[in-house]
Amino acid sequence: MSTPHNTANLGDFAKTVLMPGDPMRAKFIAETFLDNAKLVNNVRGINGYTGYYGAKRVSVMASGMGMPSLGIYAHELFTQYGVESIIRVGTAGGYSEKVKVRDIVLAMGASTNSAWADQYGLKGTFAPLADFDLLLKAKEVADKLKVRYTVGNILSSDIFYEPQGTWQSWAKMGVLGVEMETAALYMIAAQTGKKALSVLTISDHFIYTADETTSEEREKTMTDMMKIALEIAEE
Repeated sequence: MSTPHNTANLGDFAKTVLMPGDPMRAKFIAETFLDNAKLVNNVRGINGYTGYYGAKRVSVMASGMGMPSLGIYAHELFTQYGVESIIRVGTAGGYSEKVKVRDIVLAMGASTNSAWADQYGLKGTFAPLADFDLLLKAKEVADKLKVRYTVGNILSSDIFYEPQGTWQSWAKMGVLGVEMETAALYMIAAQTGKKALSVLTISDHFIYTADETTSEEREKTMTDMMKIALEIAEE
């Protein structure tokens, strides 16, 4: 079988898929952490692999940038390929003094400035949340690994180059940081009855602007979030 964006066969993907935004990060995870990793999809260079993390069969595939891109791949994985859980492993810009660059954020909720929820015909505001079991397991693994992490709310924005000064309003409401995908992932999981969690690394900061990461660091060095996601992956 195939979809417009995926040439994998049914059964090529494991029940859990790790989903970074960057195709090169997907390649790095597969080559660094998975045994017998096989490329199962590469439409538009998106890099989808399946292999083994210990005895667990796990997949990793990139989402690209933004909610529309992630929405395509997450929808197809959940509805066409039998995937039960998607764990986003991505980066975020820090808004809060509670988080520093290279800290982990476990996204319990995802606020958004997107109209993504409009497609569901809801007469109100939907609050996208992580799967609690995955969130709890991720916290337990983070404690064991003794990494710096915070659990809380993040903003999924449609705007990368946002107008100067707009982030403070979100920060005042306790939002820890900003990225571009999680709200859509959580809504698709809710709509399809599947599981989702975002495990994010703060790659730059709106307050602590002197400490930022390079594109190579974002691709290859943020391994704590990868380890957490692999440890909680369900078979």
